[in-house]
Amino acid sequence: MNSEIIAIGTELLLGEISDTNSTYIARALRDIGLDLYWISSVGDNEERIAELVKQASRRSAVVITTGGLGPTVDDPTRAAIARACGLVLEYRPELWTQIEARFRRFNRTPTENNRQQAYVPAGALALENPVGTAPCFIVEHEGSVIIALPGVPREMEHMLTQVVVPYLREKFNLASVIQAKILRTVGIGESLVDERIGDLEKLTNPTVGLAAHAGQTDIRITAKAANAAEAEAMIATLEAKLRARLGDFIYGEGQETVEAVVGRLLIERGLTLTVAEAEDHLTQRLTTLPHAAQFFRGRAPLENSIPLADAVAQARAELKADWGLGVVVNLEAEAGQIQIALVGASEAETHSLGYGGPPALAARWAGTAALNLLRLKLLKR
Repeated sequence: MNSEIIAIGTELLLGEISDTNSTYIARALRDIGLDLYWISSVGDNEERIAELVKQASRRSAVVITTGGLGPTVDDPTRAAIARACGLVLEYRPELWTQIEARFRRFNRTPTENNRQQAYVPAGALALENPVGTAPCFIVEHEGSVIIALPGVPREMEHMLTQVVVPYLREKFNLASVIQAKILRTVGIGESLVDERIGDLEKLTNPTVGLAAHAGQTDIRITAKAANAAEAEAMIATLEAKLRARLGDFIYGEGQETVEAVVGRLLIERGLTLTVAEAEDHLTQRLTTLPHAAQFFRGRAPLENSIPLADAVAQARAELKADWGLGVVVNLEAEAGQIQIALVGASEAETHSLGYGGPPALAARWAGTAALNLLRLKLLKR
């Protein structure tokens, strides 16, 4: 049993909007234990949509399309799905009645082009759309089901959760669930993470996957089981192995950020922090935290004539903070350089790191490295 999603709309291919619908559908399918193998996008072209739907229905038991159900010429999904299945479009008077009633609630009259929304592939199961004017439909074709949903996110989400998910549960007797958990690492590159846990990445259930970000690498654990409790137990067993191999490189889980973890550690220990930096990148990351006022003493500007460690020590003293953290990013040289200084009441350390990544990510990478240095120091106290 596997599924796939087809997002329809030329605006997606032009980069005018982001495909949030596929993300939403993917999570819903995960929650009911339905494996998702493909997500694709196609423009508003009947021939290309039909060809893609044909391919999808041959390899997937469930195909969900989103978009192209409106009343205009560039809404060809109905005709394309009918074409892919070798069917004609048929008019459903009851759908037209629903569309008219929908318009009346807004004191409007549907135009003649709205009538085409009352057409669906012959034999399709029509689905009333109570939150929009575009009826949806389901076509059962050669062992697969093709489900056409609107492109408007609010309409798609309602139809998916209220109609499609219950339909899939019942039709395919879906009783299992797919659970996922993210472990977040810092201070170790993706290749080194892979070197330590590569054998675990070959597992089939639960599975392990990696995703690299600026200065961080996420580890995703996914488990499929009969119920949530079993899936969570599988994840917990594998998580213990990952933590044993990666130790303090794992700083958090889920959506936790490095700055949030550092802030929590400072509050728990009753400590305060100030930063010294030319820009305010690190300051912004810290001040957006909900409890920043409990630990953050503010930012001090840097002067080029003063060594970084001295500037941080001076800022720490002036702002009466327990810790001072300073960051300098220099991308003018052929090889980028990042300097970090961490100063406490009785200790100070500086680090010089090379940076060869995209200039736009340098500040993020440097700030993460600096925060991680402080995090590791706090964990020892």
